[in-house]
Amino acid sequence: MEPHPIRMVVTDDLRRSRLTVFFRFFLAIPPYIWLSLWGIAAYVAWIVAWFAALFTGRVPEGLHNFLASYLAYHGEVYAYFYLLANPWPGFSPSSEYPVSLEVDPPERQSRWATFFRGILGIPAVLIATVLMYLLEVLAFLAWFTGVFGGRMPDGFENLGVYCLRYYQQTWAYLFLLTERYPNLSSPGTTI
Repeated sequence: MEPHPIRMVVTDDLRRSRLTVFFRFFLAIPPYIWLSLWGIAAYVAWIVAWFAALFTGRVPEGLHNFLASYLAYHGEVYAYFYLLANPWPGFSPSSEYPVSLEVDPPERQSRWATFFRGILGIPAVLIATVLMYLLEVLAFLAWFTGVFGGRMPDGFENLGVYCLRYYQQTWAYLFLLTERYPNLSSPGTTI
């Protein structure tokens, strides 16, 4: 099986700063504000990309790269907030971040699948929503281990990255970054 075009790369060492874990909610506010502002532009770009893919069968490279950058930063902010990574994410995506997203270049897409992408994506969105609730419970438990132990348990991180990866693949599918449906099996994460 060939690798999924949307992959998470994890280089995290599982150590956590107790102080930043304790204040993680407040430390994540500035990146969340920037992510929200960038998200407005991303949704406009997604509409343009949808029309472009509908008429040409492909998302233009500039739009693809813009949406891929947004989604990569989105993943970094979520990885930070949900304690899957320790360093503060800054205000732009970085391939050096401990939990980063790799996105393949634009590919040709079916016009029919593009037209019905929102409907086709409903099952994936439902699964991604359940996995994000699981990630929230996991982050709640990880907060205690991070504050008192200064470490993220390996199993917590693996499950958390699994949830986040599926969520990212779902949004990549909806944002027309790939025509491949999100993958529930484990390929798509490099640790």
